[in-house]
Amino acid sequence: MAVALKGLILCGGYSTRMQQDKSRIAYHGMPQWLYLHSLLSKVVPEVYISCRPDQQEIFAGAAPLITDSVTIGGPAAGLLSAYAAFPDTAWLVLACDLPLISQQSLDHLATMRDPQKAATAFNSPVNHLPEPVIAIWEPRGLQVLQESVANGKQCPRKALLQTDIQVLENPYAVEQFNANTPGEMEEALKRII
Repeated sequence: MAVALKGLILCGGYSTRMQQDKSRIAYHGMPQWLYLHSLLSKVVPEVYISCRPDQQEIFAGAAPLITDSVTIGGPAAGLLSAYAAFPDTAWLVLACDLPLISQQSLDHLATMRDPQKAATAFNSPVNHLPEPVIAIWEPRGLQVLQESVANGKQCPRKALLQTDIQVLENPYAVEQFNANTPGEMEEALKRII
């Protein structure tokens, strides 16, 4: 039987390359984190914002928060903090730098979830590897990530590659576009218009 599925929006990065907080860019007339929250809320009953402790006031009262409770950086911090808070929960995870993502991709991911696997992830159209930040992480997959981090390897994608996962081809793969720089932000805005 599948464990409960909750949503997690990863907003805890420093957005150094973007030169502004990626979670607050208004691609769709609202901050990106709020747009993603509205999408995820149609797929799962509870959606959490993953953030650093110093970001709590940005999101306070708007959505439940999971603040980073582990002393590592990158998306692994948010994933493992969620795992620590709810160890018996699966997480539909979205990075905040996905301006083109829509309901159709999330519905496809949730429908194709295989709770018997460690994770269900989209294949990247860029490097043809599993996307760890547009994925459903089962508790077993998060345990593998935790063990990987304990061994000095913080890359969620490499953790996915170490275990049994369901890899999906997204029929809407263009929606997996990441915007990490001002130029990519401008490209995303043009595509949205």
